[in-house]
Amino acid sequence: MNNLTILLVDDHEMVRMGLKSFLNLQQDISVIGEAGNGQEGIKKALDLRPDVIVMDLVMPEMDGVEATLQILKEWSEAKILVLTSYLDNEKIYPVIQAGAKGYMLKTSNAPEILNAIRKVAEGQLAIETEVEQKMKHHDENPALHEDLTAREKDILHLLAKGYDNQTIADELYISLKTVKTHVSNILAKLQVDDRTQAVVYAFRHHLVPQED
Repeated sequence: MNNLTILLVDDHEMVRMGLKSFLNLQQDISVIGEAGNGQEGIKKALDLRPDVIVMDLVMPEMDGVEATLQILKEWSEAKILVLTSYLDNEKIYPVIQAGAKGYMLKTSNAPEILNAIRKVAEGQLAIETEVEQKMKHHDENPALHEDLTAREKDILHLLAKGYDNQTIADELYISLKTVKTHVSNILAKLQVDDRTQAVVYAFRHHLVPQED
């Protein structure tokens, strides 16, 4: 993938400077904007339309969860990767449910963050291992996926790869209508509201492999 554009949203200037310096060293990545709070992040995101928005959570004026909600409300294709210091369920679940495609910690090393950015840009979910374990232990319905059929598990695997319905239909040689029915059944069985939450559930329970 060439020329990935990035927007950094973080209230700490030194964090933005460090990330920008590192990311701009990559031949295929350009940081095209910065914001110091969620409100400014929304405006920059909608003006610049970057490939990936790297979003902090705790910021003045507006936090990362609300900013994520507002950005996706106005621009549903936005790809948001959370990069934060917080590892608690009160922070993790709201922003994932809001539609963020990744959750990484600021303690992650630079290559891990870079890999997460690239995965999110490709439509894949990128969840820090520590975060994934935290979510897994928190889960209260560990056996919901046992009701999935083999075909539904196949489709869930493709959802985790970031495939849209038409691509899944082409991959499995089935109709688009059939795919939509299967996806609806998967959401109902896993008791989730959308595809992103279904993929989060799949990763939590190791139903699909994490790709390097």
